[in-house]
Amino acid sequence: MYKLTHTYFVALICSILVFAGVLNTSSSQVEAHHNGFHINGTTLHDANGNPFVMRGINHGHAWFKQELETSMRGISQTGANTIRVVLSNGQRWQKDDRNMVASIISLAEQQQMIAVLEVHDATGSNNFSDLQAAVDYWIEMKDVLQGKEDVVIINIANEWYGAWDGGAWARGYQNAIRQLRNAGLSHTFMVDAAGYGQYPQSVVDYGQEVLNADPQRNTMFSVHMYEYAGGNANTVRRNIDSILSQNLALVIGEFGHWHYDGDVDEDTILSYSQQRNVGWLAWSWHGNSEGVEYLDLSNDFAGNRLTWWGDRIVNGPNGIRQTSKRSSVFQ
Repeated sequence: MYKLTHTYFVALICSILVFAGVLNTSSSQVEAHHNGFHINGTTLHDANGNPFVMRGINHGHAWFKQELETSMRGISQTGANTIRVVLSNGQRWQKDDRNMVASIISLAEQQQMIAVLEVHDATGSNNFSDLQAAVDYWIEMKDVLQGKEDVVIINIANEWYGAWDGGAWARGYQNAIRQLRNAGLSHTFMVDAAGYGQYPQSVVDYGQEVLNADPQRNTMFSVHMYEYAGGNANTVRRNIDSILSQNLALVIGEFGHWHYDGDVDEDTILSYSQQRNVGWLAWSWHGNSEGVEYLDLSNDFAGNRLTWWGDRIVNGPNGIRQTSKRSSVFQ
């Protein structure tokens, strides 16, 4: 048996420790990238472990499918780091199939934007069956979603649960999240507040219960700030602070400057979100109708002529040009 000297033995142990450290670091980096987006307290992190704050725009793809590529390029040219895409599971509009979803993800990647994908058909519904239909849709799309955890966030159902009732809203989403995880989807999930997204108290009261139903604890919450949730500066600050104080991750998933029943304080939404590192996604690119045409950000799908609202969001104080940073996965 070879007799080790003290000096050789110390050197050998140090080499082993250094090598183990390298292996551990490499393994952690691979695991972080493989896991994709993930939540830590109030912060969303990208696949490289860097904080990611959404600065983006909603696009009504379900109603304007033929304008997908044009809209993607136009929105990307604003500097937006995220695009929230309206999809349909076929209940109310023409269904977006696997090929379409794969195309949307690919185009968003090409334009270096994170894709927040949402099913719009359950909007305002209080029926658990409509939420279940959205869950079934995501499971059906699983084969094109898996492997894209670093560039896709799943917004389970747009504004499901129109009533201002947090208890039933929470039960619905607890069940939905368990099903999606059991099906093998490991993406970050986004859950809209009750009351058409305008009842943040539902998240304050029941958000922890919804998060605890997620075995990966990788769920964030979205408030839609229109006349009720974003009508004035005090309301905006209170709604943001109340959710962050619960150690929950928040994004303003939709907002405008005006809505059916009154004014929206868009300046405070932008400035206070910047102060608190909260993401936002302005509504919406082009094609609004039924009396809310004033929410168009652009006069065309290509983005050649921004509206007043679009210029405010893109070029104004605390807007996209000033605050948007692309995800590090594209670097």
